[in-house]
Amino acid sequence: MRYFEVPEPRGVAVIVHGAGEHSGRYHWLIEKWNLHGFDCLIGDLPGQGESRGKRGHIDSFKQYIKTVDRWLKQARSKQLPIVLVGHSMGGLIAIRTLIERDNSFIEAVVLSAPCLQLHMPVSPPKKAAAKVLNHVAPTFSMQSGLKPELTTRSEIVREEYAKDPLRVTKVSARWYHELSKAMLQTRRYPEKVPNIPILLLVAGDDQVVDSSAAFTWFNHLDVSHKMVKEWNGLYHELYNEPEKEEVFRYTIGFVNMLIR
Repeated sequence: MRYFEVPEPRGVAVIVHGAGEHSGRYHWLIEKWNLHGFDCLIGDLPGQGESRGKRGHIDSFKQYIKTVDRWLKQARSKQLPIVLVGHSMGGLIAIRTLIERDNSFIEAVVLSAPCLQLHMPVSPPKKAAAKVLNHVAPTFSMQSGLKPELTTRSEIVREEYAKDPLRVTKVSARWYHELSKAMLQTRRYPEKVPNIPILLLVAGDDQVVDSSAAFTWFNHLDVSHKMVKEWNGLYHELYNEPEKEEVFRYTIGFVNMLIR
């Protein structure tokens, strides 16, 4: 976990990265938050990046929730308004953390292409195999299928990600089981989301997650302040797309309405 400070901060952005990646891929986004007066707190999730444990594996999705909850408590110690930012699986983790842990001190939530359902459905035989392996060999790993060319249109980012030594390309049967369960629970019970301002950012050409699942979930949220923006033609990693400056301007505009 790393903390990036600015002089006289007006808030803290707690950033939760997605599956297969790590905190080191967020330098640009951290700089943008810093430029707008926000400290940033970010770390590597269990089994990802430089964190401990088997890469691409968790015993329970609650490990992610526990980790993010710890980050939020660290941010809370600064006694500043907190913005929780989650990308892809990080968005799913952010939602589960809001539901399952104390959330009263969070001022706003930004969800970038949250993983509520995968874009490419897993075949029935693979699902059946994963179900069996979850019980008999939970750490058995398989290729995730998350290719750099599916995540962004930026050739530079694709090349960097393809060569990234911290990139996780294999996931365990237990990881897939826990992810699937968390996605289903989140889609099924949108009413459990607390009344906190939420911004949903959707990639119009997302080839990693199913954007329609995010729209359906969002439309059933019972919160007093929610906004959604679909970015036509953009790929999954909205903050790594050529239009990333525009995406961030929209993001900070939402936050500025809540935090002066």
